[in-house]
Amino acid sequence: MRESHLGVTVSQGDWQTRIIAFIESIGIEVATKSIPSSFLPGVTIEQGTLFFDPERLLHCGDLLHEAGHIAVTAPEERFRAVDPDAGLEMAAIAWSWAALKHLELPADVVFHEGGYRGASQSIIEAFQTGPGFGVPLLEWVGMTATGQRAEEAGVAPFPHMLRWVRPEGTI
Repeated sequence: MRESHLGVTVSQGDWQTRIIAFIESIGIEVATKSIPSSFLPGVTIEQGTLFFDPERLLHCGDLLHEAGHIAVTAPEERFRAVDPDAGLEMAAIAWSWAALKHLELPADVVFHEGGYRGASQSIIEAFQTGPGFGVPLLEWVGMTATGQRAEEAGVAPFPHMLRWVRPEGTI
């Protein structure tokens, strides 16, 4: 148990339930299964489905980040086993930031000390002080808008998302 930024005591399980409900609400399938080993403990993506192992999952925020990988990948690529390039990794991180803000989660639920090769605090600071890295790709594929584009379109800027899943027809 811990206290959230809203002053309410919550458990990782409460956040996990909210995260999974959100991921499913945007059309990404979530399922459980035994995952003996994976890059992130207890989480893997197979053919466009986010799988997690409740016994091995260390951080519920890892579900949100991995869902970001599915969401930012071109639809025709989601069902292939493709290693994300650096651009898609940055876009998934930016997507994760937008999602945690949307869900009103503390930043360290996703950007916890055990992740991001020790750069979690730097990532949090990058997004707290500006739109952050990865956002240009999200904007390029029509998932968000920033600055003048957001203003001209009459929409809230990033971290507000216009769409949570990359649309078809984007390069």
